[in-house]
Amino acid sequence: MTDVSTGVTGLRADGVSRTAGGALVLNDVTLAPRPGTLTGLLGPNGSGKSTLLRVLAGVLAPATGVVTLDGDRLSAVSRRAVARRVAVVEQHAETQVDLTVADAVRLGRVPHRRAWSPATAADEEAVQSALSRTGLTDLAARSWRTLSGGERQRVQIARALAQEPRELLLDEPTNHLDIQHQLDLMTLVARLRLTCVMALHDLNLAAMYCDHVVILHEGGVVAAGPVDEVLTERLIADVYGVRAAVTRPGPDGRPHIRFLGPTPHGR
Repeated sequence: MTDVSTGVTGLRADGVSRTAGGALVLNDVTLAPRPGTLTGLLGPNGSGKSTLLRVLAGVLAPATGVVTLDGDRLSAVSRRAVARRVAVVEQHAETQVDLTVADAVRLGRVPHRRAWSPATAADEEAVQSALSRTGLTDLAARSWRTLSGGERQRVQIARALAQEPRELLLDEPTNHLDIQHQLDLMTLVARLRLTCVMALHDLNLAAMYCDHVVILHEGGVVAAGPVDEVLTERLIADVYGVRAAVTRPGPDGRPHIRFLGPTPHGR
């Protein structure tokens, strides 16, 4: 069993495995994100990143192993209680209803309200705080359908923040965004100081913003730890089949990766 961290509180997966169509998608994965940090889930397509996020969110059940929240099995915690603690930001969000930005963010308050009950002052305060933290206050009255891709991703994060979670799970939120919006979004998430687990494809974005990274390959954890220790030329070659030059030009020691081409024999 590969252990990523040692923590007894918060959201944790221990020895989690999952199959799909007879194939092993996750294989004995243990993950315990450290409170208040950003953990990057990295790995090639099909390595199990999105599946692991869904297992952590309780959307999928593990075939073996267990996911816990503050030591309690996630399967034994009510869905409403989980939604009050754990928020999820998907790659894409669509709606058939022409919501305003503020109304889309108000959906994050659903776990905190009884059915058919009106919004409270606390609900509206949480919504306004989420809009402010994501720089969306001036867009609150705008229609969702008029927003750019980067703005929609910010609305998704604001909706998640309105839940007032302690854990935030993000599935490749920078996909299909231009470079400026990728950097804006990563800066926003890094400043939240929530316990965040984010699936990413871009190794340099992970190097710039993540506190820790977990490398998945064929469903298993092949490396985990601080960014500057894990993202090495050897690992990139072994996992991605790519030659790379890894340098640490800045005073913070964070690596910068320059890709040189495929390795002679692939992975």
